[in-house]
Amino acid sequence: MTTIAKRNYRSLDNLFDEFFSLPSVLGRDNTWNVPPVNIHENKDGFHLELVAPGLKKDDFKVNLDKGLLTISYEKKTENENSDYKTHRREFSITSFKRSFNVDDVVNSENIQAKYEDGVLKLYLPKKEEVKALPKEISIQ
Repeated sequence: MTTIAKRNYRSLDNLFDEFFSLPSVLGRDNTWNVPPVNIHENKDGFHLELVAPGLKKDDFKVNLDKGLLTISYEKKTENENSDYKTHRREFSITSFKRSFNVDDVVNSENIQAKYEDGVLKLYLPKKEEVKALPKEISIQ
């Protein structure tokens, strides 16, 4: 019995499609709608960490309005070059928005934020009068 090897010829268009869709094949996407968040509390305030690697800190917006803390990011990717004839463009807008209800316990005048190592870190201090409130007592 003779085995005939089947050759798989691909057109140039198919090769480009496969190459440029590689992130989708691997299960990755250039945009994500909800980056993961950790929220910690201590007696002085809340620490919020939002994982968003590879982004620029200037493109983040943090807003606290009527008890709603909103963290958003938007970046448009545009590469224009007159030396090239574009056959396909898949660059997109990377954006997300996360919102959290913040009671009147947060001192909105002293919120601090920094972006380092791909993590946006927010510190939301509690108001002084809230810090003085008695804590829940556990029954033994």
